[in-house]
Amino acid sequence: MKILLLSRHTGALAPFLAEVTRASRNRLRIGYVTDAQSAFPDAPFVLAERDAVLRLGHEVVDVTVRTSTPLRLGEQLSALDAVYVASGSTFALLEALRTTGNDTVLAEHVRAGLPYVGASAGSIIAGPDVTPASLMDDPADGPGLADFAGLGLIDQTVIPHADGQLPPYPPEVIQETVDRYGAGHRLVLLRDDQALRVDGGDRTVVASLPDRPASS
Repeated sequence: MKILLLSRHTGALAPFLAEVTRASRNRLRIGYVTDAQSAFPDAPFVLAERDAVLRLGHEVVDVTVRTSTPLRLGEQLSALDAVYVASGSTFALLEALRTTGNDTVLAEHVRAGLPYVGASAGSIIAGPDVTPASLMDDPADGPGLADFAGLGLIDQTVIPHADGQLPPYPPEVIQETVDRYGAGHRLVLLRDDQALRVDGGDRTVVASLPDRPASS
């Protein structure tokens, strides 16, 4: 599997895509999964994240799993060079995947070789269990969930924003997350300028510096 799990900043994204995509062309087709952002489509962080991906110059195709059948999602994923699962509400995203059966479809395509990029919520759901995100996001965002099992692409749960620099996730929240869930879950804490790179069985925390918009 080829996986990149971002905390916030996207600096590691361009080199990851250049190295792992199988397309011979320079302009890739990237599926952008929006379900974690359904409650706040015009929020500044949503617009900034999407803009950072668009500035890479690839074709970006919106993918909404909540309204897709497994068959339709499978067709969409088969036409992509990579999938990017955007940040937002972890539990809303997981609900969209699980209640439609699209969690299985997405995981199968990633295991078959489709490069997967997650950002924040998209990184958390790649693990076995999103319960440790309960202090950072509201589990009530996923009322249709019977449990909090993630995609299981890796055997650790990412805790993004671990440097405590974002106001919604101060150091106290990060520390409480570690204190409450660290004993029962395998956690990997990522600062906003870090990402977890997974290449088969190899896992490496890499730098992911803030994206720099081109000057006008």
